[in-house]
Amino acid sequence: MPYEPIIGLEVHAELLTQSKMFCSCAVVDSTTAEPNRYVCPVCTGQPGALPVVNKRAIEFAIRVGLALNCEIQRVNVFARKNYFYPDLPKGYQISQYELPLATNGWILIDTKEGSKKIRVRRVHLEEDTGKLFHVDNYSLVDFNRSGIPLLEIVSEPDLHSVEDVKAYATKLRTILRYLGVNNGDMEKGVIRFESNVSVREVGTEKFNTRTEIKNLNSFRALVKGSEYEIERQIKVWSSGGVVEQETLGWNENTNKTYSQRSKESAHDYRYFPEPDIPPLELEQKWVDDIRSSLTELPDSKRERFLAFGLTPYDASVLVAEREVADYFDEAVKAGKEKKVEAKAIANWIISQLFSLLNESNQAIPDSKVTPTLLVELIALVNDGTINSNTGKSVLNEMFATGESGGDIVKKKGLGQVSDEGAIKVAIEKVIADNPDQVALYLGGKDTVSKWFFGQVMRGMGGKSNPSVVQKVLDEKLEELKK
Repeated sequence: MPYEPIIGLEVHAELLTQSKMFCSCAVVDSTTAEPNRYVCPVCTGQPGALPVVNKRAIEFAIRVGLALNCEIQRVNVFARKNYFYPDLPKGYQISQYELPLATNGWILIDTKEGSKKIRVRRVHLEEDTGKLFHVDNYSLVDFNRSGIPLLEIVSEPDLHSVEDVKAYATKLRTILRYLGVNNGDMEKGVIRFESNVSVREVGTEKFNTRTEIKNLNSFRALVKGSEYEIERQIKVWSSGGVVEQETLGWNENTNKTYSQRSKESAHDYRYFPEPDIPPLELEQKWVDDIRSSLTELPDSKRERFLAFGLTPYDASVLVAEREVADYFDEAVKAGKEKKVEAKAIANWIISQLFSLLNESNQAIPDSKVTPTLLVELIALVNDGTINSNTGKSVLNEMFATGESGGDIVKKKGLGQVSDEGAIKVAIEKVIADNPDQVALYLGGKDTVSKWFFGQVMRGMGGKSNPSVVQKVLDEKLEELKK
């Protein structure tokens, strides 16, 4: 009997605030900062220390809730989630449970089967834990991360393949980066995934026991971990066994999940309202102001780019990162003056500029080729000043130096040759120097004409106008046949 996966995703995203969730300690990069320097009695859980809510974190959470089409709860409550772990100094975590900040949302993901709506159950705020470092037979704790605002986004179990899981996680990360609330750096653990996996026989509606894979901090780990767990559970059920409800870890070396502990239920955490923080009552005007200030989100931007005449693939690539989408927008504006079409700009960004950025490990905002400079280069190709191949060479130099394409073309004398007389001389020389190839062509091997074309282009230093070369070459070859 075939089985289908039923997967829900929990995403934990650190918020880009300057201070922590309940104290004024600075938020720092916990992977590089000196351990335990950015701490205070509040974030280390000292007796008598009182938490104060970070308003900026609330604003960021509302941004996310609105972007995910959620209902913003005007009244929401912080609670104590009780459990003991060495990196949790208070012995409990301040989180939200019964009354979260946002509920009942959704986002659309693109799949092979088309667009799918994935429901978002809740978006709530909590504080991050410290960080454990295991050295030989003992462990060290760094509390710099303890208390950083953490947003938890919980989906409904609407994901039915690892492809769905990756598409949802990727889309969510993109939205968070667009909103400016999280930088999406998975290597530093600022966004982490937890995959809740179960399987059931196709055609049934019941939910079987699920397991939770904790702290997956890369798309690869998320996909591989979920994939492994799906296959493991299918084998268990198929052999007559029973899947145990438990929390799992993911071992990158063995590519297997492993048991960490039996999975807790909500009552195991003994939730109760945080006595030191009164219920939050959000003013509707504040929520409306945040809604009106939201940036244009990826789906909306993609539709606008499609209206420029881009293909769905091009539009999806350009909106994947906000910096790239902004660069393209600026280039399109500059292109209106130079009469350079958006499609041409997209082609140059995706096929040429991306290659240079990848080779140099640069982000697009760091490129010396500004949107205006790129458009000016494309205009030089379009008006015949240089040909496409020369344009690519010029772009390489622009990328390295920041000079304009026009200056490079002028300085190096790279202007395109369209003079039919000069091109005819070059063609006649190639034909005179290669009698064997001429014989092959006249003997019926028409593909030799492409070889002649390449030789002429090479002989003229790549500066000749390809369309003129092709025209004059065709005429000359027809003469030879006569």
